[in-house]
Amino acid sequence: MSIDINNESGTEVDEQAILDIARFALDRMRIHPLSELSLIVVDAEAMEALHIQWMDEPGPTDVMSFPMDELRPGKEDEELPQGLLGDIVLCPEVATAQGKANGHSMDAELQLLTVHGVLHVLGYDHEDPDEEREMFGLQKRILDDWRAERGETGPSPAPTTR
Repeated sequence: MSIDINNESGTEVDEQAILDIARFALDRMRIHPLSELSLIVVDAEAMEALHIQWMDEPGPTDVMSFPMDELRPGKEDEELPQGLLGDIVLCPEVATAQGKANGHSMDAELQLLTVHGVLHVLGYDHEDPDEEREMFGLQKRILDDWRAERGETGPSPAPTTR
């Protein structure tokens, strides 16, 4: 799996953990190992510009996803297509505030947001209650399983993104 991370934010983040959780989520979703994903970490000003440009909403947001080849999760008995998954943009300034409000670190919030972004590039959404239950349930399972593999204990951060 080719996953690139580019930190343009000026904030130190745990890039290895972000890469690891992204890879774990993509493996869990059965995405072809030769597929590509780009992760970009930006400051609040750059995130606000993207938020206005693409969502017509003011202010910075926590995560934005830009799917490319519309790859979807693979099934057990099918050959997996490969391609460009797209870009996930993360904002540590927003993640810091959200993490603090929910009793966890910026890095834990960025890990949650990375999984959230991966699910969005794979076609998941949370516009209606059924979609939200499915997406946030899957997000929690992926985070819990990843943390368990790393020997971390305690609950995963609650979903904070809408």
